[in-house]
Amino acid sequence: MPFGFPTKFIQHYSFAFEAKHYFCEKITIMLTIPYLREQKEDAINRLSIKNFGNTDLIDEIISLDDDRRQSQKENDETLAEMNNIAKEVGILFKSGKTEEANALKIRNSELKEKSRLLGIKLDELKERIQGKLVEIPNAPHHSVPKGRSAADNEIVATAGQMPVLPENAVPHWDLISRYDLVDFELGNKVTGAGFPFYKGKGARLQRALINFFLDEAIAAGYQEVQPPLLVNEASAYGTGQLPDKEAQMYTIGLDNLYLIPTAEVPVTNIYRDVIIQENELPVKNVAYSNCFRREAGSWGKHVRGLNRLHQFDKVEIVQISHPDNSYDTLEQMRAHVAGLLDKLELPYRVVKLCGGDMSFASALTYDFEVFSAAQQMWLEVSSVSNFESFQANRMKLRIKEKAGQTLLAHTLNGSALALPRIVAALLENNQTEDGILIPKALHPYTGFEKI
Repeated sequence: MPFGFPTKFIQHYSFAFEAKHYFCEKITIMLTIPYLREQKEDAINRLSIKNFGNTDLIDEIISLDDDRRQSQKENDETLAEMNNIAKEVGILFKSGKTEEANALKIRNSELKEKSRLLGIKLDELKERIQGKLVEIPNAPHHSVPKGRSAADNEIVATAGQMPVLPENAVPHWDLISRYDLVDFELGNKVTGAGFPFYKGKGARLQRALINFFLDEAIAAGYQEVQPPLLVNEASAYGTGQLPDKEAQMYTIGLDNLYLIPTAEVPVTNIYRDVIIQENELPVKNVAYSNCFRREAGSWGKHVRGLNRLHQFDKVEIVQISHPDNSYDTLEQMRAHVAGLLDKLELPYRVVKLCGGDMSFASALTYDFEVFSAAQQMWLEVSSVSNFESFQANRMKLRIKEKAGQTLLAHTLNGSALALPRIVAALLENNQTEDGILIPKALHPYTGFEKI
């Protein structure tokens, strides 16, 4: 056989064991100024896992905050003196001491101007501090392996059965052409490269997968929402897509809006500036959406066919969790994605991303990769991440505990699942001499068992 993969089973490791080993301690890392001040060395050590070595930036933030604190203290003292003078002026006027009262009024005017200038300085300092803070990525969880690229990621689990392909097996882009499932040329004509048309059974397979993923999430307790496909600047900032250092987002300049790269952005921002009662946790949402990514710098065989598109479909799961429970939640979400791939009968592996391969906002990320047999490649189809309080800090998303105290929530999300590469793997792995077999779990959704 040309693709050289005999039938074999890969051991399916338990998803639960790591929670006991890695997540037994309470983690509440947040890139707030108190954290950078009080746990500076811890922040530097953790950020070094993401290969962030700009310690001067942290020192600069602390120095600016020292200036802010001093200016705030001076302004508070000025306002207190103004308040005392106002009281004293009233007493002096009542006592007929007009000259003394007028002298104090002059002094109060001077203090008012001083307070105004201090207020301007404070606003400028806060803006400068915020501008510096957004340059610092989230501090990774202590279990994240060090490394600089995908080559340094850690495989933590594998599962599924490797397919045996027929002698004349071909990659998915040839299958797409043979069965007229996707039209790349038409997409290029209407929009551009990376915006394909799905046709006939290709379109029905897309719809079947979307409905299957949504139904599975709803059965697992997620509430479905249908979000907008554009977000404003505050929303993109809240989840960490802005600043867009890699220029991956499509922007609508005239209206200052952004096409979403994932439903994570609008769904998580439902809870921006919200206080959630502790007894309402966990909050679980699922959403289907189109996703838009510029994929700047992508090239080569990894972008051929459905491997990488500018517009694609994805079902996203999002949870808001108490900090004490967020890593148990991460494991539950990881198990949910694994269950989907099991039902689709696809071989896959779970990879813990190293610091250099993680997103700016993530504290810990697991990638799911399915094996695409005709390409002999592992294709990423899901990322499941815990952002701890990084996004919540930006969005001012808080939890009110039963004792009455408030604290920043932890946010998590995962692809469950992204469609293009799932479709690629399904087509390649299930090809036979006389057609492409559809997994049994999808039969009620497709209405057909074979293409």
